[in-house]
Amino acid sequence: MTEEILVNVTPRETRVAVVENGMLQELHIERGWRRGVVGNIYKGKVQRVMPGMQAAFVEIGLERAAFLHAADIVKFNQLSEGDGEGDAAPLPPTPTRPIAELLREGQDIIVQVVKDPIGSKGARLTTQLSIPSRYLVLLPRTRVVGVSARIEDEAERARLKSLVTTLAPSGDHHGYIVRTNAEGQPEEALAEDIGYLSRAWALIAEKSGSCKVGERVYEDLSLPLRAVRDLIRRDVEKVKVDSRETCERLRSFAAQYMPGLAEKIEHYTGARPIFDLYGVEDEIQRALDKEVPLKSGGYLVIDQTEAMTTIDVNTGSFLGQRNLEETVYRTNLEAAQSVARQLRLRNLGGIIIIDFIDMTDQEHRRQVLRQLEKALTRDHAKTTVYEFSPLGLVEMTRKRTTESLERQLSEACHECGGRGTLKTPETVTYEIFRDIVRQVRQFDAARLLVIASPKVVARITDEESAAVAELEEFLGKSIRFQPDDQYAQEQFDVVLL
Repeated sequence: MTEEILVNVTPRETRVAVVENGMLQELHIERGWRRGVVGNIYKGKVQRVMPGMQAAFVEIGLERAAFLHAADIVKFNQLSEGDGEGDAAPLPPTPTRPIAELLREGQDIIVQVVKDPIGSKGARLTTQLSIPSRYLVLLPRTRVVGVSARIEDEAERARLKSLVTTLAPSGDHHGYIVRTNAEGQPEEALAEDIGYLSRAWALIAEKSGSCKVGERVYEDLSLPLRAVRDLIRRDVEKVKVDSRETCERLRSFAAQYMPGLAEKIEHYTGARPIFDLYGVEDEIQRALDKEVPLKSGGYLVIDQTEAMTTIDVNTGSFLGQRNLEETVYRTNLEAAQSVARQLRLRNLGGIIIIDFIDMTDQEHRRQVLRQLEKALTRDHAKTTVYEFSPLGLVEMTRKRTTESLERQLSEACHECGGRGTLKTPETVTYEIFRDIVRQVRQFDAARLLVIASPKVVARITDEESAAVAELEEFLGKSIRFQPDDQYAQEQFDVVLL
């Protein structure tokens, strides 16, 4: 499998695409006026404690107050309740303890954003801070050393854990999580990361004491640098950047933190836009469609709602070669792979319900589930897949930290108010008739003028002409209809003359 990372830079927007075997798998977007805040650390003030919700709202300088749940509060907050020099270690999260015992209104607190503001919801916070580097994540004051579950080799897990435990500075009382990228890395690389994290934490601890409420104590890297830090692996063939300045900055960053991979970064100088060359722009447009075609002739229908995302699998024009069960099985296998790709590409998170085509063979069900789980192994977001439900549905969750691609690039339709449907001209016609009667009963007028969309007016003057004549006779009023291109299909005005 060949994997490339493409970085497209414009003055106000940066986009990073992950392409595997020539097919877009992930897209990350950062706009200058609306950078994400996940990973940022702020000095906040507790605005309101909500005992009934076991949570608090914290002012951190964003547009809306952020949300902090009791389960995300570490009792020992090293930057607001202690000097950071003692031997005390934070207690584990204690969601059963009343929030009023953990926080008080007006209290200053150091928090980190774990989820961007999404829709009408504010950012989600935690007091368990974490500072990521290339191979490690620093967990201040936890004294825990963990290894990513994606590193499955037990000998390698033991080696990495032993190295980090040995290399960690004595007396700093910090914990570490070994990231997946650390697999196979030598001692020197881990030592460099630990040194970098120690310096970063010292600066954060120093700044937190002097900054004001609402100020940012620590900011995560910009999107191109995060992409190099988090996405580039040894099996990545190239990182192509269409900006010389950004390319040099990425090379410098890579040379410092991952010298073995710096040579993979190259400046793209082609005349054709880099995303056009790889067909990424077309894939982005298709990622906003509800229907996703499958090579077999089947298709997916993806509906994203506030509560969950539903994915329906259909055979479409695929007829198969043997029998119905085999046709359904082959379609579902292909759909499982496509679903995993669409989740990454569209950045869909939260609860996801997949309605595969019904299968009677239990082994076929197991194979489809295995195919889905296998396809999800390359997903950077945490996913959990459950067995088929009694209704034949597969329930799964995918960790959501930022808005989906659709909600980053789109807004609710102004004509339908986000419903996704419009009232038919027939429905609007009868609404107009009812409003005419209502207006005549309330106000006295000799004539009436109805202004509506051309499509609605055409229907009224054609198919409903007899009904209009009856209405005029019933009311004893003259009614005239005027089409206006500025009116949407559901809009109309009844004017009394």
